[in-house]
Amino acid sequence: MQQRALGLKRTGKTIGLVPTMGFLHEGHLSLMRLARERCDVLVVSIYVNPAQFAPTEDLDAYPRDFGRDEELCNQEGVDLLFYPATMYADDASTWIDEKALSEGLCGAAREGHFQGVCTVVAKLFNLVLPDLAVFGEKDAQQLRIIERMVRDLNFPVEIVRGPILREPDGLAMSSRNKYLSAQQREEALCLRRSLDGVQKLYGEGERSVAVLRRKMLDCIEPVEGAEVDYIEFVDDGSLVAMDEVRGDVLVALAVKIGSTRLIDNEVLHA
Repeated sequence: MQQRALGLKRTGKTIGLVPTMGFLHEGHLSLMRLARERCDVLVVSIYVNPAQFAPTEDLDAYPRDFGRDEELCNQEGVDLLFYPATMYADDASTWIDEKALSEGLCGAAREGHFQGVCTVVAKLFNLVLPDLAVFGEKDAQQLRIIERMVRDLNFPVEIVRGPILREPDGLAMSSRNKYLSAQQREEALCLRRSLDGVQKLYGEGERSVAVLRRKMLDCIEPVEGAEVDYIEFVDDGSLVAMDEVRGDVLVALAVKIGSTRLIDNEVLHA
């Protein structure tokens, strides 16, 4: 992959990268289309990264369907599909650890997760040598951490934000939605309802995080199969928790529906 990328660079081609863990859905395809508009050569990587899964998480059960993924990539005009068997030496001992943005939200409950994310993304950048890489806004904390890593480590890569893509009923598209039963799929809509409720209350002038969070909980707690992991209101740049909405604020939540952990978010703009 690296030799191919170096050859493309020598001919003046620009490379766009969409990193994925496979089991592609329309959300991933929207990121490919965004990249396609901005580069000469579109690379999609598929790698279920073991370094970002805790021992208790669903690495082995994570859905995989490479044949279908390959077909979708071909339909989208992907030039190169990078599908490594492994990304780590057996005795790998070097890791990238972001120390500020990764402390809260998903980082608080998933120790080592963002270390695994940063390390694999840095390796992808070194192998694919992209001029730009597209990451989805659904993984809001991840997106901001990658942007910080690129800034702090001087990667010559433009990070492009891809908007959240939703199902017609509002549920954010995710490979993990496959785990939901029909009943759980209906219960999962409480995430979107809670964000709609907080947007409405914010639009009416409410700025107290306690009141806004209570509104979200009122949408989620009555759902029998839902268990709140977190609901946080943080500064959109620093991800520092706030008790009153000032400036642009990221509202992020993680909720377990049955055993499936779903995330979603919305930015309240000043």
